Amino acid sequence: MLFIMLLPVLLVTFLLKLYKDSITPKKTLRGKHICITGGSSGIGKSLAVLASQQGAHVTIIARNSTRLSAAILEISSERSSDEQEFVTVSLDCTDTNATHAKIKEIDDKRPIYMFVNCAGFATCGIFEEMTQADIKNLFDINYFATVNTLQALVPRMKQRKDGIVVITGSQGGLMGIYGYSIYASAKFALRGLAEVLKMELDCYNVSVTLSLPPDTDTPGFETENLTKPKETKLISEAAGLVDPQVVAQALLNDALNGKFFSSVGFESWLMTTLCVGMTPFQRYFDVIVQALTLGPIRLISSFYITNFQKIVIKCKEEREGAKDK
Repeated sequence: MLFIMLLPVLLVTFLLKLYKDSITPKKTLRGKHICITGGSSGIGKSLAVLASQQGAHVTIIARNSTRLSAAILEISSERSSDEQEFVTVSLDCTDTNATHAKIKEIDDKRPIYMFVNCAGFATCGIFEEMTQADIKNLFDINYFATVNTLQALVPRMKQRKDGIVVITGSQGGLMGIYGYSIYASAKFALRGLAEVLKMELDCYNVSVTLSLPPDTDTPGFETENLTKPKETKLISEAAGLVDPQVVAQALLNDALNGKFFSSVGFESWLMTTLCVGMTPFQRYFDVIVQALTLGPIRLISSFYITNFQKIVIKCKEEREGAKDK
């Protein structure tokens, strides 16, 4: 009953958020250089297409040369000007020395205005069954690859006193979910990195945006599903699946508007508001809205958490029942 009473207030607040998000960004990518890791597929490729349509010079980074070649043809076909340049870079960003050298080389040729880390992947499984190889790979690609690229580029952006950094985290970086023990740990780490960089770079006119996409319909998500325990699948199904173009558009708008959190949809808004903590803010109006809605949203979250716990218990009982037969 209380939830029903609070729902209109939350919906109005969410609609106000959507209205603000729909405002045309003050900044533009036209004539600017955007560089995207993980740009050969999924959210990264969708973002590269949007940037191409807006008149940006686009560089995409990934490991697979074949996918890069195919992706850049699609991206460049959406160009709005013949002056735009499109570049592919085959690079393993977990290699620190190679990454530092390549990022500096890319930036020397054309200064990078917006840098977006979209590379990442998930391997699921219960905590004690995660191998050392799984743990290392998840942190190398989801966390250390991001650190490697930014350590090379951030000093240059600070020197120019201009730029945008986007770190792609996950809703799993706000809440621990069954089966995501190591993946969530890496994404939680990215949130910490983004908050610190925001504080360090603001005075240099370099903005930082943390994108927190929900489950998104990408090739990586299909691979991730192969390792998901039953509990993880049932919990994830509650949030549905989002098109990568929707996530990319929200990411681009939020980054150009200088927002710290970038999220998609009502449930993602609930999550980011609930987990706002000591994160940076743009306006005191946003702080007031968060202060007024945190209590009700915490109450709503208790229903989600209780449901998730029921799923875990039910699956445990089903496994134990199957063993007894």
